Amino acid sequence: MADPEFTLGAFTLLLLISSVANYPNGKVTESCHGMMPLHGYDPQSGPVHSISVSQMTFRPGDQIQVTLSGPPFKGFLLEARNAEDLNGHPVGSFTLIDSQVSQLLTCEDIQGSAVSHTSPSKKTEIKVYWKAPSGAPNHIQFLATVVEKYKIYWVKIPSPVISQPNALPFTTPPATTAPSLPVSPPVSRLTKSFSASDCGNKKFCIRSPLNCDPEKEAGCVFLSFTRDDQSVMVEMSGPSKGYLSFALSHDRWMGDDDAYLCVREDQTVNIQPSHLTGRSHPVMDSKDTLEDMAWRLADGVMQCSFRRNITLPGVENRFDLNTSYYIFLAGGVAHGGRIYKHFEQPLITYEKHDVTDHAQSIGGSHSLLLLKAHGALMFVAWITTVNVGVLLARFFKPVWSKTFFLGEAVWFQVHRILMLTTSALTCVAFVLPFIYRGGWSRHAGFHPYLGCTVMTLAILQPLLAAFRPPLHDPSRRQVFNWTHWSMGTAARIIAVTVMFLGMDLPGLNLPHPRKTYAMIGFVAWHVGTEIILEIHAYQLSRKVEVWDDVRIQILQSCTVAEAEGHTFKKAVLTIYVCGNVTFLIIFLSAINHL
Repeated sequence: MADPEFTLGAFTLLLLISSVANYPNGKVTESCHGMMPLHGYDPQSGPVHSISVSQMTFRPGDQIQVTLSGPPFKGFLLEARNAEDLNGHPVGSFTLIDSQVSQLLTCEDIQGSAVSHTSPSKKTEIKVYWKAPSGAPNHIQFLATVVEKYKIYWVKIPSPVISQPNALPFTTPPATTAPSLPVSPPVSRLTKSFSASDCGNKKFCIRSPLNCDPEKEAGCVFLSFTRDDQSVMVEMSGPSKGYLSFALSHDRWMGDDDAYLCVREDQTVNIQPSHLTGRSHPVMDSKDTLEDMAWRLADGVMQCSFRRNITLPGVENRFDLNTSYYIFLAGGVAHGGRIYKHFEQPLITYEKHDVTDHAQSIGGSHSLLLLKAHGALMFVAWITTVNVGVLLARFFKPVWSKTFFLGEAVWFQVHRILMLTTSALTCVAFVLPFIYRGGWSRHAGFHPYLGCTVMTLAILQPLLAAFRPPLHDPSRRQVFNWTHWSMGTAARIIAVTVMFLGMDLPGLNLPHPRKTYAMIGFVAWHVGTEIILEIHAYQLSRKVEVWDDVRIQILQSCTVAEAEGHTFKKAVLTIYVCGNVTFLIIFLSAINHL
């Protein structure tokens, strides 16, 4: 028998997990270099937090107390850098004072070279020790990134500069141009927005949402190619305060691709060809291959255009445009002339296209079909089939105990069908990411590990049920019942956690924050239904006197009470199934529109 308090507590825990799904554990090593959170929003200006140090001079081997303090914040990243090269590697190592709120990170292969949070709980002060290494630079400055909320954060808050005793006085190094993006030559400013009116006629267009028009819709992501004799005019548009980019690729994987970036720098846009070598930062190339470059910034929308020849003999890293490619469209944050990893899976065309062949108007997807199918099957299994099956077994035995199908009670047959369906859907969904990745993914965090746990439990449950002891062996039957319930409950809790984590992965990044609200709504709907049925079962038991465990009724009114109870339960089940299917449709629709 399920304990409603346990069920409510377990699902409440899941709600807490979901609300902090974006690096709540502080494992932010991918942000070590630029110290920029991958949140997809611009950082705040004017820091309100500060860094203080216990001494202003140091020698190699000294330990200095470093304190980060200010208004309440949830996350942080603290590093020490050479004050004369703040874009360099972290220097020295830290020692924790309170391991409950802070943890050490390994950045640039230097163990303990950075400190971050351990949880999203609010804090106003963090204290750590920094140890100066042998061969330390003459001047050190501590830098901190502080996250107040997902959209509100500050990057590289500086501390006072500390120096070695015999070092020359520190002077601020002259400003330098960010090395990642060469200085742009002057380009023209567009006087009006791009239009989709010639898409499919004169232009080869890629649009998301499909058939949107950048001239009329600010949220339209738009890329067009217009052939003109031996050259192609390219137009790119989309909502962005950082950068927009597209790439031509021989396959659906990032790497060895011909890419083009439009990067915002203050109030201008830098148009830059580049190439990709694996899943790393793009390598910037010469602009000599581009002509007629122009840009426009208006109402949060970035637009840029350029012309390049269809073929560029002898030019390295540039693809001929009269060949079929997969086309990638991506955007993200740019800060200080440097771009950061796109916060959403790129839009990828469904198949290869030759943009110079004939004009078309096409769309794409932010997720491949295999990953969509994986998510859809898991939602069907662990939102609908398993939960309906559990409710039937938990509360509806008396309702259909005397109705039989193929020699067994109806409730049991339906329960068994739904549970076997859950296991089958889970097995099919489980193998799809392995087919997509060709093996194990090292970039998916805890999702695959917990997914393997769910898969194991989904297989063990029907195997355990096949060896269910008979009713005339009550002691073994009781052990079976508790084991079966415990494993099933654990599988459901872990499965919901896995879905929360999976919705944030790049391969299936459902819209934020609607996905969180929808999942919280589903959890509340299910828990609320169980609570209602538990309360009803308790009230019904007060009306019916029971002997032993075989439920022998001794009151004339029992039949009437049971009948009334059965009608109520059927009504609740009908409403629950309708609501459950509604949530399922919401999730499947979101997956379909990726």
